[in-house]
Amino acid sequence: MKIEMHSIPIKDVVKDYKDSAEEGVTAYGGILDIRPKYQREFVYKDKQRDEVIETVKKQFPLNIMYWVKKPDGNFEVLDGQQRTISIAQFIVGEFSINEKYFHSLTKDEQEQILNYEMMIYFCEGKEREKLDWFRIVNIAGEKLTDQELRNAVFTGPWLSDAKLHFSKPNCAAHSLAGDKGQLMKGSPIRQELLETVLSWINNENIKEYMSKHQHDNNAEELWEYFQKVIEWVRDTFPNYRREMKGIDWGVLYNKFKDKKFDPEKLEDEISLLMEDEDVTNKKGIYSYVLNRKEKHLNIRAFSLNQKREAYERQKGICPVCKEHFEIEEMEADHITPWHEGGKTSAENCQMLCKEDNRRKSGK
Repeated sequence: MKIEMHSIPIKDVVKDYKDSAEEGVTAYGGILDIRPKYQREFVYKDKQRDEVIETVKKQFPLNIMYWVKKPDGNFEVLDGQQRTISIAQFIVGEFSINEKYFHSLTKDEQEQILNYEMMIYFCEGKEREKLDWFRIVNIAGEKLTDQELRNAVFTGPWLSDAKLHFSKPNCAAHSLAGDKGQLMKGSPIRQELLETVLSWINNENIKEYMSKHQHDNNAEELWEYFQKVIEWVRDTFPNYRREMKGIDWGVLYNKFKDKKFDPEKLEDEISLLMEDEDVTNKKGIYSYVLNRKEKHLNIRAFSLNQKREAYERQKGICPVCKEHFEIEEMEADHITPWHEGGKTSAENCQMLCKEDNRRKSGK
């Protein structure tokens, strides 16, 4: 890993500053991507932005910034995007400080700002080296997410195209998942949608997938996969409910996409489960109706009073092994199993010794 510290005056950093909106923000003679295409938007509030300018005007030190050297020899800002854009916007006259724009300052004040030395690390190395380095450095300002760190490592045409689909406000992925109700959680501009879909397509090994496809010309495979996931969800569960938001749909799609389901029967069962007061995790219903694992439902547990009532009724005797136990040595069990219609009620509660209860439940 090659890491070099450079001291660069602001006038050089902001040279040829250009904000092309969705096409990105560049400077440093056009070879620095301050905000690459479809990277997260400017997120500083006015107070944070103004504090950056005051720091520079007073010649106080700004936190160190990090630039990544790309394969083509140009640079991309890893950390320092918000501070750099704040400075550039002030210099080109997009806002004022205490009612003074940059052009309103004296010549000496302007020169003091333009000659201010920014401390910048140039980072260059192998993918693994860069990712390890970025994880351990004390990155200040707006904290980078894990996916933003990966993006800094696996730059290339594939990533640019992936960001186009997944990483801007109102991007295609966000719109598709939001049709008839939002299916996914997370912010596109903080790379959370991209991270989620990458975890789906490669069983959570995001870095491996990005490394494999880094130099592909586009991210069509990822985009087509995402469209298939959403289409499968819409076809399988056509009646949208708010509990559907944020479910790991890709995980379910990967496992059950080739299995035939009757959407009407699923809907009838889902409706009943939504009404069942014993089901405390309504979001888990969607996984349950596909794989039949009750753990997704968090079936309501018997209360302490219900357990005590059953224990006294049994006089401490386990009905399976006929032995006597203290209440602490026993566990509550549904006499009629929940999946057969048994409720979590005092009448349906029995106390079994731990060994018999676990044998019955298959634990």
